[in-house]
Amino acid sequence: MNFGGLLARNKLPLNSFKRCNLPANLRLLSSLQQDQNVVFKVSNNLADFSKASKAGSLKEIFEGKRYYSVNRSSATFLNSGISNALKTQSFSWKNQGSLNGIFSQRSYFLMRNANWSNPTGINVFKRMASSVSVAKEVKFDYDGKEKVEYVNSPAVGYWLLYCASMCFGIIVWGGLTRLTESGLSIVEWAPISGAKLPTTEEEWNVEFDKYKEFPEYSVVHTDITLEEFKKIYFMEWFHRNIGRLLGLVYAIPAAYFIAKGKVHKRNILKILGLGGLIGMQGAVGWFMVASGLNKDLGEKTGTIPRVSQYRLTMHLAMAYILYVSFYLYGRKTIRLNKLLSGKMKNAEQMREILSQSRLKIYRHGSVQLAIMAFVTCLSGAMVAGLDAGLIYNEFPLMGGGLLPKREEYWNEEYALDMYGNSQGMWYNLLENPTTVQIVHRALAMFMCFGISYGWWVGRGIRMNRGSRVLMHTVFALGMTQIGLGIGTLVNYVPLSWASVHQGNSVLLLASLVAFASSLKKLPRVVV
Repeated sequence: MNFGGLLARNKLPLNSFKRCNLPANLRLLSSLQQDQNVVFKVSNNLADFSKASKAGSLKEIFEGKRYYSVNRSSATFLNSGISNALKTQSFSWKNQGSLNGIFSQRSYFLMRNANWSNPTGINVFKRMASSVSVAKEVKFDYDGKEKVEYVNSPAVGYWLLYCASMCFGIIVWGGLTRLTESGLSIVEWAPISGAKLPTTEEEWNVEFDKYKEFPEYSVVHTDITLEEFKKIYFMEWFHRNIGRLLGLVYAIPAAYFIAKGKVHKRNILKILGLGGLIGMQGAVGWFMVASGLNKDLGEKTGTIPRVSQYRLTMHLAMAYILYVSFYLYGRKTIRLNKLLSGKMKNAEQMREILSQSRLKIYRHGSVQLAIMAFVTCLSGAMVAGLDAGLIYNEFPLMGGGLLPKREEYWNEEYALDMYGNSQGMWYNLLENPTTVQIVHRALAMFMCFGISYGWWVGRGIRMNRGSRVLMHTVFALGMTQIGLGIGTLVNYVPLSWASVHQGNSVLLLASLVAFASSLKKLPRVVV
């Protein structure tokens, strides 16, 4: 293995090293040439070879009597000519001696991030490559603009993606809880003791008696049996408990990663902030449920007890924000680590593709489409909160025309607040079920057009294979979502249609976020 020869011919464009134990009979220094002006330097606790015009050869440095000493945990050469050739915080050598003496022992430096053009005899190092398991501060080049990124360990990225998948499941189950009218079955907020499901008949009767004290029982479920109550109770109990589980799955690993240095100190506040958002989401969930437990609702003739559509929308919005935050932060962490470890396949080709000016414009459009999908989902929450899907069960017409009569969707009655004070006709947009359904229909049609147009334009743009697959996925899910929405409406909102419609909306938003994220430019590591 002519190591020096490889260096001389610039066959090692990027070489990083870390300490490891290799078999004693492996000698990295046996074939070093004496005439190579290459020095051994260390940056950010990782060593790399680079050319130098005034330095001793590797053989002179490694085998000659060039001594080093330890000063404040940094190893440096005493010889002034190469005093900066080796300097790192990661060494803890205590005895002076030649570098050859050190490297003849079982401690060697293993190459990392090497993109070998001549793999003969040297692939052993490439196979042993692995990413650094601790957080690090790295400088990246974003189209000529250098930016320091505080990169967490790869494990942190995968953990965040797992939390995102849990968020996805919670959103889908929350939709089922709403559709089965189970959300008001648990009438107390008990973050700790509420985690236990009633087991005995006596415990179930206690919970059932509590439920009977509130309007939903006296107005909606007057003939519900204990066995039927157990079913809706379980739906809400399970929804709350997977929320609790998410809190544990987040808090325990977060504490571990921070303690072990796998989260960069500059990122600790971000991690804590996401944890706080999980706790806030639980509080908002109870805030929403409490709005449907108002006993005054049972005294108003014709009033159906249900949660506030505003609080329901807030609860759903926070769930989506949590999901997107987990996903984007996790994906960024994994992406940067792959760049650092050299494990990203076809990185140069991807960088070239993602640098197209046309693709930049297209990415902005995909981000706007994802935002529109988010707004449409929130509009759907307003429809669910007002049971607006139970009227005008026809498509594309409404009441025999493109729009129903004006007094149906622009009515002064819906412009009044609970105290009878006029809030303006725009209040129809929030309180009138007919108007809310019109808004949701309009947003859905805009989404249909936007997704179709984006898919058609994207077919003619060069992009990575993964991005193209996501583009087709977005189109398929978008068209499916329109069909599910129409089917749910014309069939008077059956549970099966409505649950699939909500679940697919989460998939669509998730795919749009993933697609927009996949089009982001790929930076270069500044060595």
